[in-house]
Amino acid sequence: MSAPVLTAAAARVIDAVKVYGVDDTEVRALDGVSVDFPAARFTAIMGPSGSGKSTLMHCAAGLDSLTSGGAYIGDTELSGLDDRRLTLLRRDRIGFVFQAFNLLPTLTVAENITLPMDLAGARPDPEWLETLIDVVGLRDRLHHRPSELSGGQQQRVAVARAFAGQPDVVFADEPTGNLDSRSGEEVLNLLGRTVREMGRTVVMVTHDPVAAAHADEVIFLADGRLVDRMQNPTADSVLDRMKSLDVQEARKP
Repeated sequence: MSAPVLTAAAARVIDAVKVYGVDDTEVRALDGVSVDFPAARFTAIMGPSGSGKSTLMHCAAGLDSLTSGGAYIGDTELSGLDDRRLTLLRRDRIGFVFQAFNLLPTLTVAENITLPMDLAGARPDPEWLETLIDVVGLRDRLHHRPSELSGGQQQRVAVARAFAGQPDVVFADEPTGNLDSRSGEEVLNLLGRTVREMGRTVVMVTHDPVAAAHADEVIFLADGRLVDRMQNPTADSVLDRMKSLDVQEARKP
């Protein structure tokens, strides 16, 4: 029997604890979570409101710090970095897609895509950039400004910007939250294509079972703890699992 193939983790947290407040106001947003986000995979994070899913993403991405435990990008432990090195790591090795598109209105599509690299004084790989522009379907919009684009097109620009520097991992926080269902489906398909056709890594926080069904795996949080993982999810299987978590939440005293 052949040995199983192990996939390296693009990002991971080990025994992650995040506490907000003190004494009577203390809230444990993360309570000992350990999870890997494998390279070249699309992972969705789900859970009831207040489960810690956004906190997990923010700590894994170095946007927030853990109270205890470790967060890693590749083999780099984030708590060991000073502010400057953490800023450089986020710039060079992590991409972000948020619910708000965060495009600069005075710049063209092409300029928005390359903005992080321009600020860093870096030059994008021309072949990679050309391929990315075709994947996101923006070649005929490169000289337009954000106000001339639909919401779905603006989010595609944000996706292209996140991947332009070939980061180790892209974190997406409710990336379809401001989109209609058709535009949202286009963006989710795009995220999936970057993983399956370009070998990139995506970690997405979402509350939508239909969005989560685009992922290779869904991890479920409840009360700041990892409670389940689901491979090859469907919208129905994710919805059923979320309903069971909601029932458990409702039964709490």
